[in-house]
Amino acid sequence: MLSQAHEVFLEVAKQLSFTKAGQALFVSQSAVSKQVKALEEHYRTGLFERLGSSILLTPAGQRLYQKLLQAKQLQYELHQEMSALSPDFAPALHLVIGASTTISLYVLPPVVSAYLQRHPNRQLSLKNRNSDNILRALLAHEIELGIVEGIHKVSHVTYTPLLADDVVAVCAAGNPLGARTLEARDLLSIPLALREDGSGTLAVLEEALRHRGLKLAALPVRVRLGGTEALKNFVRVDSSLAFLPRQAVVKELASGELVEVKIKDMPMRRHFNFIQRKGTENNEPYRDFLLFTKHYYADRA
Repeated sequence: MLSQAHEVFLEVAKQLSFTKAGQALFVSQSAVSKQVKALEEHYRTGLFERLGSSILLTPAGQRLYQKLLQAKQLQYELHQEMSALSPDFAPALHLVIGASTTISLYVLPPVVSAYLQRHPNRQLSLKNRNSDNILRALLAHEIELGIVEGIHKVSHVTYTPLLADDVVAVCAAGNPLGARTLEARDLLSIPLALREDGSGTLAVLEEALRHRGLKLAALPVRVRLGGTEALKNFVRVDSSLAFLPRQAVVKELASGELVEVKIKDMPMRRHFNFIQRKGTENNEPYRDFLLFTKHYYADRA
């Protein structure tokens, strides 16, 4: 087992912030500083270089960080092997996972519930950000497993397919657009409500427009909103056309609160993928969660 001081150091090294580490660990910043200071006294060297309001790992801190990451993996593997040999051995494990907004809100909740029922000794923290920021969090070691929309072509990241979903155009019930079938070029004259830059949903729309010879910049975008729920709430009371994941509007389409607007010859399909840093694909218990999620949706296909 890693000591508490080493666990605190790991979080500070991931976040490069004493404040953020304290928030993640639910302890005060002074408690974090005390643990790091104790380690620096133990190793008789500085682990962080203080640069005004920011910090960086020293060479000694970087070496300790890399070794502790290896130790964490060995600890996971030991727990797995001992659990297989001794059913009464069930150590608590805490997973930190990140997922884009649509996945966090509509794809993962039933999976997480089923997973935790099977593994009552595990805890899970889910970071909800857009796809670009989840990728950044993975590369910064803030999370060990992410689920994003599309593939971002980063060479040192592994992508594992999960499932696919459509992006659909929707408007409020009673909006005259609901009775029309549009051509792609009609979007040049229709007020639009869209997600923010970095959104996987927006990236799918941009790609579909490109195939039709159109650019997003040419469209009359009325508003940009961060988050699927904010966009749904806006389009319910506005005359704009919005583009949203089908999984996010299943209930609203079924109730008639929102109406799907067909657009000829402009399919918008996007794929959800797990992302991991290369070399960490077999890290437990994240590999176990990945396989559980894939099987969960494969059984419901």
